[in-house]
Amino acid sequence: MTKIGLLSDTHGYWDEKYLKYFESCDEIWHAGDIGSMEVVQKLAAFRTLRAVYGNIDGQDIRTLYPQTNRFIVDGAEVLMKHIGGYPGNYDPSIRGSILVRPPKLFISGHSHILKVKYDKTLDMLHINPGAAGLFGFHKVRTMVRFVIDNGTFKDLEVIELAG
Repeated sequence: MTKIGLLSDTHGYWDEKYLKYFESCDEIWHAGDIGSMEVVQKLAAFRTLRAVYGNIDGQDIRTLYPQTNRFIVDGAEVLMKHIGGYPGNYDPSIRGSILVRPPKLFISGHSHILKVKYDKTLDMLHINPGAAGLFGFHKVRTMVRFVIDNGTFKDLEVIELAG
């Protein structure tokens, strides 16, 4: 059983609440638009960090993290890409990978819109954790926690951050 803390679109903004809410997590995943090495360093010093770079990330972050990250955690294959779309409207840059070899979980960011949706056609869960930073049009900052247990997902929690 692996507990995951998932966030996206911090845009360089650091909030100590990230650590507070991810205290119980085994890993932290960042779905891009990290925005600063400070955010990378603080998250990586706290827990294992898996990430992808987003469209606003500079070369420093792009050398550390890929544009697309496919990995397996606790029996579940995960695919993460910052600009990825969602079920019924996958971004053309990732659509082929998803259709040819669907993961059990597809994670994207970019839209700043929290979305958890199941793709029945591909038997795949999609999560966009919304935006945890201050920059953007979103009214509420959000993150997500969930558990992967032997290839299944459970105990998903949406965390709303004030401010």
